[in-house]
Amino acid sequence: MEAHDLTRNESGVESAVESAERSGSWLQAALRRVLDLVVATAVVVLLAPVLIAIAIAIRLDSPGPAFFRQRRVGLGREEFTVFKFRSMHSEADPESHREYVTALINGGEESDGRRGDLYKLTIDDRITRSGHWIRAWSLDELPQLFNVIAGDMSLVGPRPAIPYEVSEYPAWYMRRFDVKPGLTGLWQVNGRNERSYEEMVRLDIEYAERRSLLLDLSILARTPWTVISRRGVS
Repeated sequence: MEAHDLTRNESGVESAVESAERSGSWLQAALRRVLDLVVATAVVVLLAPVLIAIAIAIRLDSPGPAFFRQRRVGLGREEFTVFKFRSMHSEADPESHREYVTALINGGEESDGRRGDLYKLTIDDRITRSGHWIRAWSLDELPQLFNVIAGDMSLVGPRPAIPYEVSEYPAWYMRRFDVKPGLTGLWQVNGRNERSYEEMVRLDIEYAERRSLLLDLSILARTPWTVISRRGVS
């Protein structure tokens, strides 16, 4: 056999393997998208009365819209608009949160007793009465089901980061953006706010590297108990 024939055969085998890997990845992506659409749509329909009740409570509690929109960073570091129930007064200044998260990313610790949620200040006069309640049970995140339906987010993935967070990231943190952000993820079911910011990022990267439908289903199955038990919530 001539050398150039051997090269063609080896190349052919490599191409077949790569093609199979691409097909497998495409199938996984297609199945994940179907899962996202079916589950998110079903939950929106089932929880429609709850979503309406929360929106009414927010409007009655303080002036302003029921929903809060914010730019976040998703897959491939592309920005999109995330939807949440408003838990703060409409005129709330985001600067205190920006300083807080920046300190967390850079390894600083809050010394005034304000730390509760890894991303949310426990003592924060910007939060409304209804906001305290919906945050405690993660209900403020429910409108992100519409982001899942739109395709900006997935049911499972890293938390969608705020642009000013990303501006503070070291280079290796950027691997979080290899997958779509999600409503829940490996961090949420593994200690959540008991973890440091860096530990959260490492869990997000671990998820990106291990990502599979089986892992997604496992995380989704563990999420309800994590929310009900309020594990990792101060």
